[in-house]
Amino acid sequence: MKSFEAKTWLRVATVVLVMGLLLFLPADTIDYWQAWVYLTIVVSASTLMTAYLMRKDPALLRRRSSGGPLSEKRVAQKIAMLIVSVGFFGTLVLPALDHRFGWSHVPLYATVAGDVLLALGYYVVFRVAKENTFASAKIELSQDQEVISTGPYALVRHPMYSGLLLTFFGTPLALGSYRGLLASALTTFAFIWRLFDEERFLAESLSGYVEYCHQVRWRLLPGVF
Repeated sequence: MKSFEAKTWLRVATVVLVMGLLLFLPADTIDYWQAWVYLTIVVSASTLMTAYLMRKDPALLRRRSSGGPLSEKRVAQKIAMLIVSVGFFGTLVLPALDHRFGWSHVPLYATVAGDVLLALGYYVVFRVAKENTFASAKIELSQDQEVISTGPYALVRHPMYSGLLLTFFGTPLALGSYRGLLASALTTFAFIWRLFDEERFLAESLSGYVEYCHQVRWRLLPGVF
């Protein structure tokens, strides 16, 4: 268990380090206050969520630790997660280049709005993790898995994606960039592709999921989609 905890914290630190490099190297400066605020929010949210899961639901933490294109078994999911990965890098690198070359002129209120979206997205992800111990990072069925229809799942079928998309759209604004929203749009396309394929898989494999889809109409945003 101690080994798993150490590896988990090392993974968190590595991700934050890589994110810092993807921001400050393309920006060619560390004089980038938006990036420092952004990283502070990311580090705080990641630390709190990791500590909570480590104490309350280590099984879910293990499931969330193994994700990405290579971990997926379905071809559609491999492609979708590859696009998501490219989009993630884009939401960091494009704003950093934007900061360097001065392409966008984002007002302070828009940057603050981005920070709020980022924090809200992390909160939604936390609520999902708290509600659904089966929320794996890859498309799979766990032993004894059941349909979750409470909490955020009573509002939308894929609240984890809703929270992640809030962070993806909040990131470029928080970093002072409009051009970074192009990467956010790419990520949205990949998530929608992923969720349609995931729904087909769950409808075929998880008892009660079809009935749940009839019960909860919306996929990502109540009243919209």
